[in-house]
Amino acid sequence: MNSAAALRWWRLSLPIADELEESLIWKLTDLGLCRLAVQHAPENSERTLLAWLPSSEWSESDRDQLMANLHPLAEPFGLKLANPTWCEVADEDWSLNWKQDWQPDPVGQRLLILPAWLDLPQEYADRLVVRLDPGSAFGTGSHPSTRLCLEALERNPPLGLRVADLGCGSGVLGFAALAFGARQVLAADTDCQAVCASRANTELNQLDLDRVRLVHGSVEALSAQLEGQTVDLLLCNILAPVIEVLAPSFDQLLSANGRGLLSGLLVKQAPRLQMVLEALGWRVNCLTEQGCWGLLDVSKR
Repeated sequence: MNSAAALRWWRLSLPIADELEESLIWKLTDLGLCRLAVQHAPENSERTLLAWLPSSEWSESDRDQLMANLHPLAEPFGLKLANPTWCEVADEDWSLNWKQDWQPDPVGQRLLILPAWLDLPQEYADRLVVRLDPGSAFGTGSHPSTRLCLEALERNPPLGLRVADLGCGSGVLGFAALAFGARQVLAADTDCQAVCASRANTELNQLDLDRVRLVHGSVEALSAQLEGQTVDLLLCNILAPVIEVLAPSFDQLLSANGRGLLSGLLVKQAPRLQMVLEALGWRVNCLTEQGCWGLLDVSKR
């Protein structure tokens, strides 16, 4: 391979609707593309998906085929992907390049998601701060489904509670739970890179490793961590079909008075998921919405 060619990249810029963010990131990751970022300005809903591909390995036909693989993901939402912009760039630190547009992100009335490389702005000095290095698109707090969970934690702070975060990604939900008074967070993700991201962000937030216990896996891994005990609150920001598959196992995690905040679902998917949950013995207390995304607050009957 020519060394000069290896030092050049195709940078994809693709404007996306927030409904498509998780699906596109999942698909690109599944295709083996890990140099990803999502630019998001907190003051508006505009998002741009960025990806960097080695130019020597991606011909024009390869890039056309990549987009052909992505287009079907928009169809279930009744959307069409925007036209991509491809720009060949000299060797650049892709993990740093996108940071220039990232800003502190206030959530609700009390929380601030602060990129790790920025100082705390004085206007947000009275907020609870969660620091993140969201270099691998594992959850930055900007997605509506994540914000629904964060705002639900603010409305009903988990004071003194033990919390489980299933599908923890960057760890943002668990860190917010601790900021709002949780006693301990047990977090799990099936993606080992997400667990690494959560571990790195745990250090950024200077949290005791006994307060944040991370494990690679799913419900079974969390249950093993609990060693026969239970949690008081379950956070689960995963896509609706995955929640439906995992729901029969929630009972082994939650205490008799436990609650769950289940997000990552589209509002139109809520009726089916509610029916499934009620059949399993759960009570759906409420559905909150942000755009087309929803969150179910559930508890045991």
